[in-house]
Amino acid sequence: MSNRATHVNRRQAGIAVIALTVLALTSACGDKDYAASGDQVQPAGQGASDNGSGYGAGAEAGKDGGYGAAGGAAAGGPGAAAKTLALKEAPGLGKVVTDGQGLTLYRFDKDTPKPPKSACDGDCASTWPPVPADDAKATTGINAADLGSVTRSDGSKQLTLGGWPVYRYAKDTAPGDTKGQGVGGTWFALAADGGKAGEAAAEKQPEADEAPAEEASEAAAPGADVSVAENGQLGKIIVDGKGRTLYRFTKDSAWPMKFACTGACLDTWKPAEPADKDKIEGVPAKLITTVKRPDGTEQLAVDCWPMYLFKGDKAPGDVNGQGVKGTWFVVGPDGKKITKSAAAPGSSY
Repeated sequence: MSNRATHVNRRQAGIAVIALTVLALTSACGDKDYAASGDQVQPAGQGASDNGSGYGAGAEAGKDGGYGAAGGAAAGGPGAAAKTLALKEAPGLGKVVTDGQGLTLYRFDKDTPKPPKSACDGDCASTWPPVPADDAKATTGINAADLGSVTRSDGSKQLTLGGWPVYRYAKDTAPGDTKGQGVGGTWFALAADGGKAGEAAAEKQPEADEAPAEEASEAAAPGADVSVAENGQLGKIIVDGKGRTLYRFTKDSAWPMKFACTGACLDTWKPAEPADKDKIEGVPAKLITTVKRPDGTEQLAVDCWPMYLFKGDKAPGDVNGQGVKGTWFVVGPDGKKITKSAAAPGSSY
């Protein structure tokens, strides 16, 4: 046999070995061809990075610093004057504070009210425009004494309510929008006294309502580490052993494995604990695996996608993380992400 023929045979044999290796790895990830997947899986260490924000930044990684998708707000300027504030009813939140045009006003957990101080500058202020203190007036239900101002780092005066600096959200484009509610687990619509809208309503729920909620949680996951729950807007979704919604991050990669949610991202999105293979209900057992994170800890994976819990979900069945930043999604029993929006309170971002 000639040297050339020998070289060709060796090359073909090498290609065959590589093909078998790829097939084996793919089969280990639930018999799914990730190379042809619509999830745009990229080689480990390549592609967009979240640069530690972890909330699902915009198309250009790291630009929004985890405060919400940038775009739509004019860079720099503090926005229009609030004029006469108002209280408007928002589904699931009760009464929220709006400006004179009916746009929802927000507060940021990383700010402080005593003394008032804003922690939102630069790109953050482009996504969350500070509301000027000038020409702001109280209305019925809002105590005029609760209105004040804080001097920002650029010297401008920002409106405060109950000591909390006041903002709009760039993605709220129409009166009544509350797309900023719960973003990053740190942004919330304002209540009349400067508190978080929705908290007072939750505290007033009768104690009798608590038992059915617990029963519903147990019904969703009776003794299972991973099971399926029915959501009125999203259909069947995967939940953990406590009935809490599980999410996947499109900037992660299933194969080859890549973790894009690291650093500050993990403050908002908690890696789900691994599941016992014998405690799976409603989901094919072959889809349930355990993956090892860069720090050596283990995490639940569904169809090889790492699974997370959202800090903004306060009770079993909450789906407040659905669609956050266009990169976080609930998962169906087949292991595929569900991309439709949830109409539940607080789930619209």
